[in-house]
Amino acid sequence: MRDPQIDYAAVFRALPGMVALLTPDLVYVDANDDFVRLAGRTREQLLGRYIFDVFPENPNEPAAAGMRETQASMLRVVATGERDTMALLRYDIEDPQRPGHWEEHYWSPVNAPVHGPDGRVALIVHRVEEITELIRARGGPGGDTHAGPAADTRARVLEAELYTRARELQEVNERLRTAHAREREVALALQAAMLPAPRPVAQHQAAVRYRPAVGALNVCGDWYDLVDLPGGNLAVAVGDVVGHGLAAACVMGQLRSALSAACRVAGGPAPALDVLGLYARSVDGAESTTVATTFIDWDDHSITYSCAGHPPPALLHPDGTVAFLDRATDPPLGARPEHVPRPQARTPFTEGAALVLYTDGLIERRTEDIDTGLARLADALTRHRRSDPDALADALLADLLPPTGATDDTALIVLRL
Repeated sequence: MRDPQIDYAAVFRALPGMVALLTPDLVYVDANDDFVRLAGRTREQLLGRYIFDVFPENPNEPAAAGMRETQASMLRVVATGERDTMALLRYDIEDPQRPGHWEEHYWSPVNAPVHGPDGRVALIVHRVEEITELIRARGGPGGDTHAGPAADTRARVLEAELYTRARELQEVNERLRTAHAREREVALALQAAMLPAPRPVAQHQAAVRYRPAVGALNVCGDWYDLVDLPGGNLAVAVGDVVGHGLAAACVMGQLRSALSAACRVAGGPAPALDVLGLYARSVDGAESTTVATTFIDWDDHSITYSCAGHPPPALLHPDGTVAFLDRATDPPLGARPEHVPRPQARTPFTEGAALVLYTDGLIERRTEDIDTGLARLADALTRHRRSDPDALADALLADLLPPTGATDDTALIVLRL
C-alpha cells in the first residue's frame, strides 16, 4: 500500500483538548480549535503574540503565581529539551468583552519540546486540561449550592485540600530541580578539575573531549588520562564508573589517580589494571567500573593494551581501515570474587595512524546491539581519517552523539601516532 497522505495541520486543529504551539521565546505560532474556543480568544488574537501579553496575571490576586510558574516550566523545556508536567494551577482569564472582569480558571498543563534538525528546541507544545468545572462540581467557587450547607462545606474543604496538595507538590518539585541542578553543577566542576587538560605528546598530536549527559545527574562517571612513562613512552586510558553525580565523580577521581600511579610503575597495562582492581575493592562505588588502558612504545611502533569490561580502543590505519583492539578483554573491576591476573595483547602501528579511546556513551544506544555502534564508529573514522586529532574528535562527537544529547556522558581521546 502507498503511504497515506495525512494533513497534519488538519489533525492538529482537530485534536481534542487545548493544544498550542509556541516559539522558544514564548510566542504563539498556532493553536488548535479547542484552545481557541476554551481560551476565549480568536486565532488572530493569539498568533504572533507573546503568551503573557495575551493572558496576563490577574492583578486582583496578589498571591497569584500562574504566570510565573507557566513561564518557568516553558523555559525549563527550552533549556533541558525535556517534557515538563505542571501541578494543578489557578490562572484567571480576563473576559475580552468586559475588560477588568476576570474569570476564575483551574488548569493542568504539560509542556513538551519539538526538536529541530540541530537538536535544539524549535517549538513548545503547550497542552492544557481545563478543569474549572471539575473544581466547581466539587463545591468550589461558582459550584452547586443546593446540596446543603454541610455538603457545600465538605466540598469546599476537599477543593482547598486538593489545591493545597498540588501547590505543595509543585514546590517540592521545584526544590528537587534546584538541588539536582546544583549537584550537577558541583559534579561537573569537580570533573573538570580532576581531568587533565589537553597537552602536546612529544611530537604527536592529541585531543581529548568530555561531553556530559543531558540528564540532570547522569554525569561524571567517565574519565580519561595520558601518563608519561619511563623511556619517553606513553600510557593512554579511559574509564567509566557505574554511578552518576557527585558520588561517581569522587570515585572517578580516586580510580583515575590510582591508575595513573600504577601505570608509572607497572610493567604493562594488564599489571596496572591488576593493581587498580585490587584498589577498587576498597572503594565504595568502584565495583563494575570499566577501563581500557594502552601503553604506546614509540621506538618499536607498538601498542600494548588491556580492557576491563570496556569497549575496545580503535586503531585507525593511514589507509582508512579500522581495527578494534579486542584481544585482551576481561570483566570489569571487582566483577570476579577472586583476583585473577588480567590479559594483555600487543599490536603494531604505522606512523600516521590514530588511536581512539572512548567510553560507551559514544557508541551505545538502548535499542541497538553494540556491534551497530562499533560499525558506526568505524565508518566515521574512515570518513574523517585525514583530519587532525581536534577535528577528528569533533567530527566523531557530531556524527555519533544523538542531536538531542546523549543519555550517558562521553569521554574521548584521539591520538595521532
